[in-house]
Amino acid sequence: MRLAAIDIGSNAARLLIADLSDDKTGKLQFNKLNLVRVPLRLGFDVFEKGEISKEKRGMILQTMKAYSHLINAYGVTNTIVCATSAMRDARNSQDIIRKVKMETGLDIEIISGEFEATLIYENHVAEQMDTDHSYLYIDVGGGSTELTFFAEGKLIFKESFNVGTIRILKEMVDDSKWNEIKEYIKLKTKGYKKIVAIGTGGNINKVFSLSKKKDGKPLTIDLLKDYYKEIASFSIEDRINIYKLREDRADVIVPALQIYINVMRWADADEIYVPKIGLADGLIQHLYSQLINK
Repeated sequence: MRLAAIDIGSNAARLLIADLSDDKTGKLQFNKLNLVRVPLRLGFDVFEKGEISKEKRGMILQTMKAYSHLINAYGVTNTIVCATSAMRDARNSQDIIRKVKMETGLDIEIISGEFEATLIYENHVAEQMDTDHSYLYIDVGGGSTELTFFAEGKLIFKESFNVGTIRILKEMVDDSKWNEIKEYIKLKTKGYKKIVAIGTGGNINKVFSLSKKKDGKPLTIDLLKDYYKEIASFSIEDRINIYKLREDRADVIVPALQIYINVMRWADADEIYVPKIGLADGLIQHLYSQLINK
């Protein structure tokens, strides 16, 4: 079964195309065929002005047209399209959804932060790890951060906070918002086994790549702190040159590290695993489950 998922985030829109099937043991086989990313950067419009500009609306439409052509070229059987924090906050998002539907046939669904957290959990990474620890998924985006806590063989909580990399760059996250996350984490994780973090999102993937760690090995919180201090000391232009970052990664990677470090600190987590999954992966898994259940 060939499926496609489009994730329209606050910083970028991603198209993931994958083949999915069950093997003889009933285990899901997941084969990524293509992943395309376009840096739309919708959050820079929305979090400041409350709506998506004419220029960005044109970029969304062109991106969705290109994605639609790729979906058709790959012979995809089913597609799911979701939008997150920026589109949730934009007062003109419904107009954009209608325009995209009319010109491409793609149905964009604006999902809640809680459902976003659920989709990250759909990848079921924690279940494949040892039972001596509790696991906190941390998914950092441009507009929001989703936390999902897995302990004692079950899902304990999932929560979304309007703290994201672009909101931090726009100086829209004050101390009260940080304190809200801190108090929530400390209250909800109290009394459980030692917590290990599972990090998702493009920024933590990039940090993992910079670290030269082998796949499956965790990063320590101390290493994240070192990267935070080091990368933050350079200008955006220098970050692009020194770390070979794209421009749309060079500015958001520092606030992303700030979020990961704070969440890990408050959860008393010393290590973070980076399985290189994202919301699009969770969307594919969710779509597959829906189709199989039907």
